[in-house]
Amino acid sequence: MNTFKVSVQETSNSSIVKFEVNQFITKHQSFEFNNIDDAKASPLAQQLFYLPFVKKVYISGNFVAVERFDIVEWNDVQDEVSEQIEAYLNDGGIVVEESSAATKKVPITVYAESTPNPSVMKFVANKKIVTALFEFTSIDEAKLSPLATELFHFPFVQRVFIDENYVSITKYDMAEWQDITIELREFIRSYIESGKDVVLPEAVETLQKSSKQIDSKFEALDDISKEIVNILEEYVKPAVASDGGNIQFISYDSAEKSVSVMLQGACSGCPSSTYTLKSGIENMLKEMLPGKVETVEAING
Repeated sequence: MNTFKVSVQETSNSSIVKFEVNQFITKHQSFEFNNIDDAKASPLAQQLFYLPFVKKVYISGNFVAVERFDIVEWNDVQDEVSEQIEAYLNDGGIVVEESSAATKKVPITVYAESTPNPSVMKFVANKKIVTALFEFTSIDEAKLSPLATELFHFPFVQRVFIDENYVSITKYDMAEWQDITIELREFIRSYIESGKDVVLPEAVETLQKSSKQIDSKFEALDDISKEIVNILEEYVKPAVASDGGNIQFISYDSAEKSVSVMLQGACSGCPSSTYTLKSGIENMLKEMLPGKVETVEAING
């Protein structure tokens, strides 16, 4: 059985807290409930409205957002609410009735975006589709992702990289993007709109992608490795994510003063990646960690 885990996330509005779940609880749909009568279609929202301070409940994707009345502060009650949602989900509680007409149906749109890697195209959705990033280099590897498995049935698909709201596809040279982009874009859009699993619920835990597992790995690192990870997270990852890729820290050798990173998605095998690493990331780490880093080695994922 897949265990639901709920974490508390603050928002820019002090009256609203997000309770983020480690897997999706709706089929890419959004629901908003203003009171207990309004929430007839959602047993979960109805249960939350029994708490006297709950003003509004919003359910979407992999989170439940709750707006409170001013009679309490979130710091006093948020852990209790988080535990209640987690227990409800793990007891098999229904989030929203399937037949509900309360859905605020948001049409799924997907647009194609070129990347610096001529072999990779990025397909961006207007919805969050996964809670962690995944890369699959073959149909065997893709067992935990029904979407990636289906994409590998296209003969020109070489690898599939999935992040928060997009899919990056690496093609074989046998096909040109101008001939296959529309077909892939429509396939991905239709797949997401159907509400089918992009990755299986157990994928995050199985592939060690949960926040808890990632935090645990981070805490086990030495201090310089932690600094390197933080620099990559803050200065490098946002830029490569916008290009449809990812850079993942692998190791740091203090004796050699060398850093190993893995390139994923559009960055993997990209002609400009080596140059970018040598001129950009390596120089950045040398400058920010003087005397501790001399070289950066990149491994293609």
